[in-house]
Amino acid sequence: MSNQSSQAEIVRNSLKRRYRKERRFRLYGILAIFLALGSLFVLFADIINKGHSGFVKTTVSLEINLDSEMMYLDDPTDKDQVSQADFVAPVIASLQEYFPDVESEAEIKQLGRLLGNYAASEIRDLLRDNPDLLDTTQTIDFLAHDRVSTYVKHADNPSYSIKLSEKQQEWVDELVEQGVISTSFNDVLFSRGDSREPANAGILGAIMGSLFTMLVTLVISFPVGIAAAVYLEEFAPQNKFTDFIEVNINNLAAVPSIIFGLLGLAVFINLFGMPRSVPLVGGMVLALMTLPTIIISSRAAIKSVPPSIREAAEGVGASKMQVVMHHVIPLAMPGMLTGSIIGMAQALGETAPLLLIGMVAFIVDVPEGFVDSATVLPVQVYLWASASEQGFVELASAGIMVLLTFMISMNALAIWLRKRLERRW
Repeated sequence: MSNQSSQAEIVRNSLKRRYRKERRFRLYGILAIFLALGSLFVLFADIINKGHSGFVKTTVSLEINLDSEMMYLDDPTDKDQVSQADFVAPVIASLQEYFPDVESEAEIKQLGRLLGNYAASEIRDLLRDNPDLLDTTQTIDFLAHDRVSTYVKHADNPSYSIKLSEKQQEWVDELVEQGVISTSFNDVLFSRGDSREPANAGILGAIMGSLFTMLVTLVISFPVGIAAAVYLEEFAPQNKFTDFIEVNINNLAAVPSIIFGLLGLAVFINLFGMPRSVPLVGGMVLALMTLPTIIISSRAAIKSVPPSIREAAEGVGASKMQVVMHHVIPLAMPGMLTGSIIGMAQALGETAPLLLIGMVAFIVDVPEGFVDSATVLPVQVYLWASASEQGFVELASAGIMVLLTFMISMNALAIWLRKRLERRW
């Protein structure tokens, strides 16, 4: 009897130890999840904290007297007169109406620096497009200088360095009180290309560059990846050559992305003489990088189709090609689409391979085609993050938020397609 009780005690102790191990294992898993979520929350909070002000612009609304004598301009359509005209004078005169005590040349220069460097260009373009506005008074909204914008948005934040003089800060405070300086949604961010001045910089050029690059990547990688997966899974004979191909495809999926950039630089640019910094070359490089992901995911989707589907189709007289085209591929397409979208999302966030083919250049004009000089969103964020001006720091964080939105949307689309189209066997 005592022997049985001792054995029961041993079993109970063993069960207790096992249950304690299971509880510790679950606890470790929960802690790992909370640690990952906490790190993600800190990352997103930091990005949002730095980038939310990037979606806000600071404007200065002034009544501008477009006096021809003040600007030394009689005919706005005459290019020679326009090149020699003084478009800064009416801006300074309008600002001096709010501060009549400003008379010295040094203070006038400081007053003029409240506006961005493109204020004169806006007046020039306005008169060029509407010559009849000469010698009239117009209300024009100018973008404030990035230092003024930083002061208006972050005056109470000690982490931001205010680079305005005390006199300029007094002027800005007074203009804010009078409603001359105001803040609003930064539509410039989504309507212009890059600029040397943060207040005039936008990501439209980078968005269009990413769009053209992703289109090239999709057109090349999707059909080639699907065709390769179908051949390897359905038609290729099982021999050492196909085994060699499969091993190398799996290895390519783990190759660092910068290697594909070196390949694109050596082959597409140096060997074939294709132009640098264009979406066509960028898309071809990213297609090479994306192909292994699409092939591997497509093969897995094809393998998931039950053999009974193939056997039933062959039983009614379908050929091998008919079985694959009419039955296997339609049933495997949800998995293929999911893998392709995830691969495209990965390509959208790549920077290293594009740096090597020249897509890191400063591009002001918005690209209109596949062979126009362009950059992409990740590279644009890299350029802004490496700039010294504080205005570019918030623009870089805002660009990261836009990029994350696109990538999360693409991954959400992949999940939705998988749930919507998949079939369980």
